[in-house]
Amino acid sequence: MKKSPFPQTVKILTGVIAIILLLGLLVRLFPFRLDLTAEKRYSLHPASIGVLESLEEPIEVEILLTGKLPGGMRRLQRAIEETIRTFNAYSSEKITFYYEDPLSLPADVREDYIVDLASYGINPTNLFISEDGGQQSKLIFPGVVVRNEEYETGTLLLKGEKGMTSDEKLNHSIENLEFELIQAIKKISSNQEFSIGMTMSNGEMAEDDGFGIVEALVDQYEVFKVPLEQANKTEDLDPFDILIIAGPKESYSEKEIYFLDQYLMKGGNLIFLVDAMDYDLKDAGGDGTFALPLEHGLDQLLFRYGIRVNKDLIQDLNFGYHPVMAGNFGDSEQIIPLPWPFYIAAGRMAKHPITKGLDQVMFRFSSSLDTVKADGVTKIPLIFGSEFSRKLAAPVRLAFEDMANEPDLNDFGSKNLPLLYLLEGNFTSFFKNRFLPTGINKDSFLDHSNDGRILVAGSGLLFKSQKSFADGNPLPIGEDPFNNTQYANRQLLQNAVNYLLDPDGIMSTRTKTLQIRPLNKMKVREEKTKWQAINVLGPVLFFILLGLVWVTWKKKQYAQ
Repeated sequence: MKKSPFPQTVKILTGVIAIILLLGLLVRLFPFRLDLTAEKRYSLHPASIGVLESLEEPIEVEILLTGKLPGGMRRLQRAIEETIRTFNAYSSEKITFYYEDPLSLPADVREDYIVDLASYGINPTNLFISEDGGQQSKLIFPGVVVRNEEYETGTLLLKGEKGMTSDEKLNHSIENLEFELIQAIKKISSNQEFSIGMTMSNGEMAEDDGFGIVEALVDQYEVFKVPLEQANKTEDLDPFDILIIAGPKESYSEKEIYFLDQYLMKGGNLIFLVDAMDYDLKDAGGDGTFALPLEHGLDQLLFRYGIRVNKDLIQDLNFGYHPVMAGNFGDSEQIIPLPWPFYIAAGRMAKHPITKGLDQVMFRFSSSLDTVKADGVTKIPLIFGSEFSRKLAAPVRLAFEDMANEPDLNDFGSKNLPLLYLLEGNFTSFFKNRFLPTGINKDSFLDHSNDGRILVAGSGLLFKSQKSFADGNPLPIGEDPFNNTQYANRQLLQNAVNYLLDPDGIMSTRTKTLQIRPLNKMKVREEKTKWQAINVLGPVLFFILLGLVWVTWKKKQYAQ
C-alpha cells in the first residue's frame, strides 16, 4: 500500500506560511525601504527626513487634483500620493491624505474656499480632455492644502519655466514634489525663527516699496527695517540672519560699509540689489532724459568680494511693457503699453536650487555684471538675458519717443548676459590691510569669513512692488498691474532666502532630476508585431509549460 503524499504537502504549505509570517513580523519590527531606481526616485533627502522625524503632531494633506484626468495629470496625481506615502514612512507622526474637488463643494462655501486657495497661489487651470469624440473643458486645481490642528497652508504643484512643453512641466513638477510638500509641512510645524533685515536711511526702499518683500517673507520669517546709520558696533547686526540692501541712492559712510563687511565676516548673508545708474523716469517723455552713474559707495566693497556692477544699462528684446499716457479719450485718460527694452523678462535659468524651474523674472533697469578675481569665492550666474541683448554705457538716453522705431536686431549682439549672481565661499574683508574707521574696536575685527553667501543683482527694483492702478496700493512682488501678468520675482526671493539660510537643507531637494524615457517610435513601428506576440503568447506559453512540469512531477511522485 502506497503512502499518501497529502501529509507531506501539508507540511510544505505550513512551512511556507510560517516563513511568510516570520518575514512579515521581521519587516514590521525592522522596517526598511529599498530604492532600486537609477535616479533614486523614491528616496528622500536627509533634510526632508529630518523635518519628518521632528514632527510633533499629525499632518493632514488635502489633494485638490482629482476627478477624471488625462494621462499626464494622472501621473502627477499618483506621484503626489506616492510622495505623501513615502513621507508617512519616515515621519514620527502619522501623515494622512484625502481627495477634495473644490468645485464639488456646496455653493455657499465654494466661492470662499476658492478665494482661500488663490491666497496660497493655487489658481484653477483649464484642462482639455478628449471625451466622446470631442474635447471637454475642465477646471482643475493642481495643488494641495496641508494642515495640522493649529495651522494650514497650501502650495501649487504644477510649475515650470516659460517655454516648457506640457510634458516638461509635468516632469519638472514631479521632480519638485518633495521640495514643495516638505516646505509646506515645515512652514506649519517648524518652531525655528529667522530674522531678515532691510537696511534703511541711505535712500533704499520707501515704506510702500518694501511691502512686497514683507508680504513674501512674513509667513516664515520675521522681517525688520534696519537703520544702518544708527548702528554703533557690528554686534548690532547679529540678530539678523540676512540683510537686504535694496536700491540705495545715497552714499554709505565708511563706518556703515565696515559694519556690512564685518557682518559678512561673522557668518551673515547679504543680498545686494544695487542700481549703478541714477535716472528719473518721469522725464522720459518729450525730449527724454539721461541715466547717469550713481555713487553709493558699495562698488569697491563688491569688487573685493569678486563682482563688479558696471555703469551701464541692459536692453533686451525679450522685454516687458511700460504704461504711458497717450492723451485723453473723451473725459478719460488713455494709457497704452509701450514696449520698453529696459524691462527684461528673463527666462533663462541656471539649474540651481534657487532658480531651477522658475518662470520669467522681471528685471527693470538692470546693469551688467562682471566677475573679478577673489580667492576662495565661487561665482555662480543664476539668471540670464535672451540671445538679443546689448549694453548701453553711461550716459544712457531714456526717451519714450525712441521706442516708436522698430529696433535693429544687428544692434543687439550680446547673448545671455548674466543678470543675477550668487557668491559663495571664504570672503576676504574689504578692510584687510586698511585703516579701520575711527572709533572701531580693533580687537573684534575679522579679516576673513569661514563661509559666506552673497546674492547680487544690478537692479534695485528686482524685489520692489508696483502699485495698483485702481487704488494705488502696493502689489505683491512680480505682479504687473497693467498687463495682468505675474512674474516669478516673489518665488525668486523666497527661494533665495531659503537657500542663503540653509543651502544644504530642503532647498537642495530642488536638484532632483527624473529622466523621461520615451519609447523609440521608429523601433516601436518596426517591432510592434514581435512584441505584441511576446506579450500575448509569452504568459500563456509560460503557464502551459508550468502546468506540464507540475503534471509530470505529480505523475512521478504517484508512480513511486
